[in-house]
Amino acid sequence: MSEQNNDTDGGVKTGVVVKTKPKTKKPSLYKVLMLNDDYTPMEFVVHILERFFNKGQEDATRIMLHVHQKGVGVCGVFSFEVAETKVTLVMDFARKHQHPLQCTLEKE
Repeated sequence: MSEQNNDTDGGVKTGVVVKTKPKTKKPSLYKVLMLNDDYTPMEFVVHILERFFNKGQEDATRIMLHVHQKGVGVCGVFSFEVAETKVTLVMDFARKHQHPLQCTLEKE
């Protein structure tokens, strides 16, 4: 008696296990920008940078002077959600203290 093979390709099956790795993209980063105005006190801007962006006195002063001289400065770079939250917190805090300080975000 002969053996019958039910396979159509000749009997021997081989397979390769392939693991597919999903390609995850790094999230985009966003710069939080502070805009200069002629009314917000410099000390208030330094306080904002220290409080909301965890800057030391020296870094906060340097950023504040950059904003004052150049018209705009980067406070930090974050994921979209964090950047958006920081902009909202800064704007709310400034309004609460009756300052027209403007803060925005921009894709890096």
